[in-house]
Amino acid sequence: MSLGRSPFGRSRPAAMASVLLMLAALGCAPVPTSPEPDASLDASPTPTADWHDPSLPVETRVEALLAQMTVEEKIGQMTQIERGSVDPAGVKALLLGSVLSGGGGAPPQNDAAGWYAMVKAYQDAARSTRLGIPLLYGVDAVHGNNNVIGATIFPQQVGLGAAGDPDLVRRIGRATASEMAATGIRWDFGPVVAVPQDVRWGRTYEGYGEDPALVSDLASAFIGGLQGSDLGAAGTAAATPKHFLADGGTAFGSSTTPGYLLDQGVTDLDEETLRAIHLTPYEGALDAGARIVMASFSSTSGGKVTGDPHWLTEVLKGELGFTGFVVSDWGAIDQVDPDYDTAVAKAISAGIDMAMVPDDAKRFQGVVRAGLQDGNILQNRVDDAVRRILRVKFEMGLFEQPMPPPDRTADLGSKADRALAREAVARSLVLLKTTRALLPLDPDGAGKVLLAGRGADDIGLQSGGWTISWQGSPGDITPGTTIATALRDRLGDRLVYDADGAFPDGTRAKAGVVVVAEPPYAEGVGDSSTLELPAADLDLVDAMRKRVGRLVVVILSGRPVMLDRIEPKADAIVAAWLPGSEGAGVADVLLGDQPFSATTPYTWPLTPADAPRTAKAPCDGARYPMGFGLEADGDRLGAAPCPAT
Repeated sequence: MSLGRSPFGRSRPAAMASVLLMLAALGCAPVPTSPEPDASLDASPTPTADWHDPSLPVETRVEALLAQMTVEEKIGQMTQIERGSVDPAGVKALLLGSVLSGGGGAPPQNDAAGWYAMVKAYQDAARSTRLGIPLLYGVDAVHGNNNVIGATIFPQQVGLGAAGDPDLVRRIGRATASEMAATGIRWDFGPVVAVPQDVRWGRTYEGYGEDPALVSDLASAFIGGLQGSDLGAAGTAAATPKHFLADGGTAFGSSTTPGYLLDQGVTDLDEETLRAIHLTPYEGALDAGARIVMASFSSTSGGKVTGDPHWLTEVLKGELGFTGFVVSDWGAIDQVDPDYDTAVAKAISAGIDMAMVPDDAKRFQGVVRAGLQDGNILQNRVDDAVRRILRVKFEMGLFEQPMPPPDRTADLGSKADRALAREAVARSLVLLKTTRALLPLDPDGAGKVLLAGRGADDIGLQSGGWTISWQGSPGDITPGTTIATALRDRLGDRLVYDADGAFPDGTRAKAGVVVVAEPPYAEGVGDSSTLELPAADLDLVDAMRKRVGRLVVVILSGRPVMLDRIEPKADAIVAAWLPGSEGAGVADVLLGDQPFSATTPYTWPLTPADAPRTAKAPCDGARYPMGFGLEADGDRLGAAPCPAT
C-alpha cells in the first residue's frame, strides 16, 4: 500500500484534519453550516482521480470514491446487518457496507465450503451495485473460527492469559486468520481487550486477565498474528479490539439489561483510574495496528459509551489519533436513548462510524437520512464516518481482492492448527494444589485409574460459550479430542471411565481423576452471584474421594470458581479453563509429557463477595493471588501463595 505513512501506530499527524472536523461537529470548534439537503446530500462532484487505480495512495482513492457517492450510498456503508435478516438481494438494495454472523449465525451447510459460498453471494451482490464497493463480512472468531463445525477451537483467552506467552498468542492469531480465510471472511470481532476486575462477570473467560500490562501484551500479539505485517496480504484478517471502554470494570448489580448482573453495566471509576486500568490495552492495540474498534454496551460516568463523544472522539480519535473506524455492538445504539431517532443521532455524532443494527437496516437508514435533513446529524460527520470505513477497505485490499482464494477450505481444522491448539492447552493448565509424587500420573504403571465427570468426555463443556452457537452447548458439537479419549489412548484398559462415577460396588483404585465443569455460557447469561460449580459435580468429588487413594480434580471453567467443597477432598487441583477442541493437551500434562508451566491470570477469591479486585492488595480476600501456580513437584512457579485463612 502506498499511504505516505504507515497505517499502523499512534503517531498520525496526517489525520489531524479529520480530527479537527470531528471536533467541529461536536461543538469544540466552529461548525460549518450544512448546505440545504436537496442541494448537497445527493451531490456527486467530479472525482479528481481514478479510485480504481491501486497504485494511488489510499487517501487519494478514498477521497475520489467519496466524491462520487450519493447519500444513500454513504448511509449504506455505515450500515451492518446480521445475515439472518438480509439476503444478497437486500445487500444490493440497501447498499450495505457490511454483513455479520452473530454467534451461531451459520449457513445451512455449516462447513468451510458452505460459509465461503454464502459470503461470496453477499460479496457479489455488493460488487454489483453502481460503485461496486466491496462488503466487509464480520464474525466473532474469539477462540478460533468458532462458529464453524470442524474449525480448530483454541483455548479461550483466559487460558492463553495463564500461559502468558505473546509468541504463542501471535501464532494463534495467524492460524485464526487462516481458518477465517478458508470460509471467505476477513474481519474478526476480536480480541476482547477488557481488563476484568470481577470474575463474576460472564465474559471473564474472554479476557486475558486482570492485569492491564498482560492484556495489552497478549492482545497486541494476537492482533499482530491476525493482521500480519500487511493487512492487504492474503490470509490476513482485520482485528477489532473490544469493547471500548471499560467493559471489564462494571460494578456488580449495575447492568442495565434485564437478567444480567454486570454485563452491559456501569464502570463507576474516576478518569485517572479508568485510564490506568482500562485504556492501556487500547493504546497497545492501536500501536499493534488495529484499524477497527468496537464500542461497548457499558457505561461510564458520562453515560453509555456508544453515545459518549468524550471517549469515542476526544480520546480515541483525537488523543490517540485513531484513523480507522468505530463499529457499535449488537443493537447497542438502541440503548443510548429511549427515542430511537435521538439515539441514532447521538451515537453517530459521538463517533460511531458503522452501526451494527442486526435486524432493521431500513429503519436505521431512514433515521440517518431524516437526521441529515433536519440537521440533527451533520453531513461532515457522515462523510468522516464513510471516509474511515473506505480507508480500511482500501488498506485491506478488498477492491482488488474482495474474496480470499477459494482453494483454502482444507485449512479449516488443519493438523498444524490442531497441534498448535494442543500445545496451547498444555501450556495453559495451572496447578493450584498438589501432593508430592502424585503428578504426573504414570502412563506405564500398574493398577486402574478411575475417571469421572461429564466434562471428561464432552467437547462442548471443554469449549464453553461462543462455540458453534452463541451460548455454546454440551455434547459432541464439533470434531475434537476429549480428555477421556486422550487418556484412554495412553492408559488403555487401565483407565476406567464413568461420567457419573457409577462404578460397580467395591471398585477401588490408587489414583482417580474427576473433571468438574461449569455449563457453557456467554456474556451476561453467565453473570454469577455464587461462582459455584454444579452441585452434581461437587457430589461426584465426594463420591470419588471414597474410591481412590489420591484424587486429582480438573476444573473446566471460564473463571475462578468456589473451591470450598473441593479443596479438602482433592490431593491435586488443576485449573484447565476452557481448553477447546484439543483435550489431548490436558492429558499431555497429567501424564507428564508436558510440564505445568502456567499461572492464574486472575485472583482466586475466597468468596464471591471478594471477587472485585480494583484497588485491592494481591491477597486481600484471595485464596490464590494472580500469578500463582505450581510445578508438578509442588515447587512454586510465580507469586507466593496467600496465607491460609
